Amino acid sequence: MSKRTQIAASVVGAIALASTSIAFANPLQDVQKEEQKIVRDAAKSQEKIDGLLEQSQELLAEYRSVVDQTENLKIYNDYLAGLVADQQRGIDSLQRQIDSIEETKQNIVPLMYKMIDSLEQFIKLDVPINLQERLDRVERLRDLMTQSNVTVSEQFRQVLDAYSIENEYGRRISTNEGSISVGGSSVPVDFFNLGRTSLVALTLDQSAAYVWDNGAREWQSLDDSYLGSVVTAVRIAQGLEPEDLVKLPIKAAE
Repeated sequence: MSKRTQIAASVVGAIALASTSIAFANPLQDVQKEEQKIVRDAAKSQEKIDGLLEQSQELLAEYRSVVDQTENLKIYNDYLAGLVADQQRGIDSLQRQIDSIEETKQNIVPLMYKMIDSLEQFIKLDVPINLQERLDRVERLRDLMTQSNVTVSEQFRQVLDAYSIENEYGRRISTNEGSISVGGSSVPVDFFNLGRTSLVALTLDQSAAYVWDNGAREWQSLDDSYLGSVVTAVRIAQGLEPEDLVKLPIKAAE
């Protein structure tokens, strides 16, 4: 074969090889493009997966937080329920007390009227120590019972106070000025009482003395043997003399 023929064959072979390479290059590029697209899609999918994972983690954390809050709220609600139940028991107890107070009022008001009546009767039958003052106290109690602005408890307290004052008359020594009726005449005197044991009266000029006879409900004249002792007793009660033994008329117990 001549050199020209060889060169021509070589040229033809090179062209054929180049054509074959081009023919194989296009599918390869397509494959590479598809692979790149797949890689990009995979990257995007991974991003989506990562995003979904992150969201799921956030939702899980939020869920746990909600669960914790729910548990806390349940505990707190149970606590509040206990408080409400205790308050309801307190309310029920107060209501029972209120009902009891109303019932007590219904019973105690008649009792107070009976106590006032008994006190008045006792004073009228008792030794007349500060008689008018004691009777006035009873009238004030009766007036108090008609005042709507005074509570039942305050009314009861004052009735008990009156009884306490009456009790004190039996334990104290006292003197005060007043007058007694003797022979139809009013005689000014100084009274002296040794509790309820003895009540005597001394005229202001200290010329005569009298003793109260509670059985006869009248004043009786004392003989002169008691006059000095009565004078001393009055002065002791007035704080003018120190305490000392004195002779007083005392009715013996039957």
